[in-house]
Amino acid sequence: MGELSTRIEEILPLVQRPSRYTGGELNQIRKDPKEVEVKVALAFPDLYEVGMSHLGLKILYHILNGREDTLAERSYTPWWDMEEKLRERGIPLFSLESRTPLKEFDIIGFSLQYELNYTNILNMLDLARIPLFSAQRGDEEPLILAGGPCSFNPEPLADFIDAFVIGDGEEVIGEIVEVVKTNPERSALLLALSQIPGVYVPSLYASENHRLKPRRRDVPPLIKARKVKELLPEFYPFKPITPYMEIVHDRATVEIMRGCTRGCRFCNAGIVYRPVRERKIDDLLQEALQKIGHSGWDEVSFVSLSSPDYTNLLPLLERFHSLPPTKVATSIPSMRPDTFSPSLAGWLKRVRKSSLTFAPEAGTERLRRVINKEISEVELFRAVEIAYQEGWNLIKLYFMIGLPTEREEDIRAIWRMVREVSRIGKRFGGKRVNISLSPFVPKPHTPFQWERQSTPEEVWSKIDVLISPPIKGAHFKWRDPETAQLEGILGRGDRRLGRVIHRAWKKGARLDSWSEKFQPRLWEEAFEEEGIDPTSYLKEVDPRSPLPWDHIHSGVTKEFLLREREKSRREEPTPDCRQAGCQDRCGVCEKGLAPRIDSPAGGGPIKLGFGRGRKRKAQSAPLQRFRYRLKYNKGKELRFISHLDLMRAFIRALGRSQIPISFSEGYHPHPKLASGPPLPLGYTSRAEYLDMELNKPFVGDIVSFLNNYLPPGLWVAQVKPILPKTRSLNSLIEYGEYLVELPPMKIRGLEKKAKGLRDNFAGIEESSLTNPYQLRILLKIGGQNHIKLKEILETGLGLSPDEIALARIERIGLYAKRGGKFLSPMEVED
Repeated sequence: MGELSTRIEEILPLVQRPSRYTGGELNQIRKDPKEVEVKVALAFPDLYEVGMSHLGLKILYHILNGREDTLAERSYTPWWDMEEKLRERGIPLFSLESRTPLKEFDIIGFSLQYELNYTNILNMLDLARIPLFSAQRGDEEPLILAGGPCSFNPEPLADFIDAFVIGDGEEVIGEIVEVVKTNPERSALLLALSQIPGVYVPSLYASENHRLKPRRRDVPPLIKARKVKELLPEFYPFKPITPYMEIVHDRATVEIMRGCTRGCRFCNAGIVYRPVRERKIDDLLQEALQKIGHSGWDEVSFVSLSSPDYTNLLPLLERFHSLPPTKVATSIPSMRPDTFSPSLAGWLKRVRKSSLTFAPEAGTERLRRVINKEISEVELFRAVEIAYQEGWNLIKLYFMIGLPTEREEDIRAIWRMVREVSRIGKRFGGKRVNISLSPFVPKPHTPFQWERQSTPEEVWSKIDVLISPPIKGAHFKWRDPETAQLEGILGRGDRRLGRVIHRAWKKGARLDSWSEKFQPRLWEEAFEEEGIDPTSYLKEVDPRSPLPWDHIHSGVTKEFLLREREKSRREEPTPDCRQAGCQDRCGVCEKGLAPRIDSPAGGGPIKLGFGRGRKRKAQSAPLQRFRYRLKYNKGKELRFISHLDLMRAFIRALGRSQIPISFSEGYHPHPKLASGPPLPLGYTSRAEYLDMELNKPFVGDIVSFLNNYLPPGLWVAQVKPILPKTRSLNSLIEYGEYLVELPPMKIRGLEKKAKGLRDNFAGIEESSLTNPYQLRILLKIGGQNHIKLKEILETGLGLSPDEIALARIERIGLYAKRGGKFLSPMEVED
């Protein structure tokens, strides 16, 4: 272990959820930096559990590490406690895979998913000891890249980012690596990057009459977004990094298509990700099954901007559920009421029901025509009835408030719509509905990019109308209007806002997307001190005025956006061009028509690449169950993994192994496993126990078999069959034995204190010093007189919470007491 890694290990016990920073996950890729030419750090400016849910980062990680000349590692925004420890101990921000300081990489690439993460980018650069401003960086500093949906208006971050990738990154990232390899001098590198289609280098542009113009003749005046023509199978990882801790979207994610032609006039993604590109069913099935096989996840989410619009969604779900493994659920991110059907519901609930969300967006059909989301109340209520009838107890509805042309009757119509949904739920036995309200935020490159944004006071007044009187069975929640206001300011901001972002960060703004850390006052002070009126970014914009992002071309023409804006004012919808043909050319398709796959592609056998490859056979439920008791070790690699996360790792390992585990019955089947007393976070162990039930006996060496699938730091030492009526682990285990290696500064007087422990605590059976630094202790952890080890260390030895966290503690035994003897769960017969 290197010096930096040792220092990191010393602070991990002192922070919340240390597994955010440990790395070492299943399918992580670790390459030797001496064998590559370019080192890339993929930096996500939000917490680990958010960033690890993002498919785009996983795609780039896979593509970059697939190159022999390149390695890619990951880094995420630290929570405030980790930032505090990094600064306090002088530890630079590091990558997860090798714990290399970010400053030592050649490229750092930030993913721009949300405007309120902008201060996190500055914070990560500062923690990495990299100059914040692009102009201050020399040849020795990494190239700072950024891409993602927010890069379609790059100007608020233009002072900090060396180059932006506009559009799809799958192909352009390789071109960037080639340029970095051959241009060690920064000015030549930036110029060479500007010649790559889809790459914007802000330092090569200057403001001229409120428009950005190139400083040089050989720099393109318009940056056209990169679009991959086809979503190739090789873009997607078959072996996804599988976290130990629970993440926001804790499932296998498969992109079924990219782009959307529904044409919702508020939607930035629906414009910038055009055209629609669908993937073949065989490719999707291959990817889904490989990801499940290499991760052990028990759910696959088939994702896109509008998954129900995938031409062959039903055949995809039908074919997926005809293949093993049989206990893997499927889900899609959101549902259009007009595409929801009993057959679709049937496939989505086949294993277990995930959450179900409908997004009417507006309360009246008039306003839905304005925003070009033609959904009738009849369609919504029918979809709700289907959902409740098919067994969903809770559905979610999503609405926007503050939309252009919105009237009071539109707001009150939301309340009436929710009341009717609640009444439908009552007919089905008291089903529930959650309503999410989001203030409308005008976004660049949309027909509503010129519109005014409501003030927080106006939004609050509309929320008050919606929550009174309350509706039984309905629960409203909403995005904070002040958060939405800052999002709108930064989203339509110009290059001047870089000064505000920098000043707000210096005042302490970071983690702004987390409500408990968002401090509007800091932003208000930053705007005031920089002499910039934030409300100027919220007003309606004259369509003849230049926009800060006019030099970025999404592929959709500005003329089309203006025509759509005018149609919205006439309450005139524009039909989906995939259904009605090209109505009003947006400019993104060469032939004016989005591609569509009209029939299922392929249909031949799918090569699983793991486990068994046969189709499941219908068979009656086994009458006999076979129980096994496992003794396993938890090593230092996993000491910062919680008990629940450890059980999740075990379940996923069993899923990868395809061992015939028994499942519970009902709507949410889960593997039949039962663990012993939880091991506290930070402890290692050589004596943990787990009972599992199989639906047929295992033939062969089960210990070696299971260890082939368990992650490093987790291994099975012993397995024995047990009878069906054998007592549970928690009911028989009463004693735990521990070795405690104490901090050296607390050694004085330890021997005397250790001898007196049994006199002071009734729950201690034995205690002794095995060496001057190590305490061995056997104590009651269940039943009468049970006691926690932490309590003994605090009150008996006088250790502080931080000193306890820094102690190395290992559980070396768990016991039941029979006839005055201590027996392990493998020795007990009852």
